[in-house]
Amino acid sequence: MKFKILEKYSKDEVANLFTSVFSSSEGEQEGRLIGKLAFELASRIDNQEIICIGAYENRTMIGAIFFTRLRFDEPIRAYMLAPVAVSTAHQGKGVGQALISFGLRELKNRSAAVIVTYGDPAFYSKVGFQALSEDVIQSPRPLSMPEGWLGQSLSEEPIPILRSRPVCVQEFDKPEYW
Repeated sequence: MKFKILEKYSKDEVANLFTSVFSSSEGEQEGRLIGKLAFELASRIDNQEIICIGAYENRTMIGAIFFTRLRFDEPIRAYMLAPVAVSTAHQGKGVGQALISFGLRELKNRSAAVIVTYGDPAFYSKVGFQALSEDVIQSPRPLSMPEGWLGQSLSEEPIPILRSRPVCVQEFDKPEYW
């Protein structure tokens, strides 16, 4: 398996993967919603505010992950991991965990201090994420499932308490994702 930091020209391939994966696991409506989100994010990849990494096997994309910048009033370099998808045929083989681990190393190399995500605690705890109270870091929008707000420090320091509510990229600034 090879990892590649993707560019905007991969937007259709990325959107097709997310649509297929989420349609299979969550239903066609969710597949369209997340596929549209993936397309919008991939259309604005700039490798600063929006980073997308693909996992490939024999030149075929088998997984992809997005990291998007969160902006706080405090001076901290923070990102949100979401969404992530692994092709149905490759699920359960460690592709998702390897993709996340690769992405976290990449962000650490870029001097990111904190990474958050909003997802399944059982899955994300396997790659170092822990439950995150909104007393420590608030989400950009109100959460429908607060137990899914997770984070980890990418430095030797613990996650700092950040008083301001972060601003996320415009593609995520919609209540249906929270």
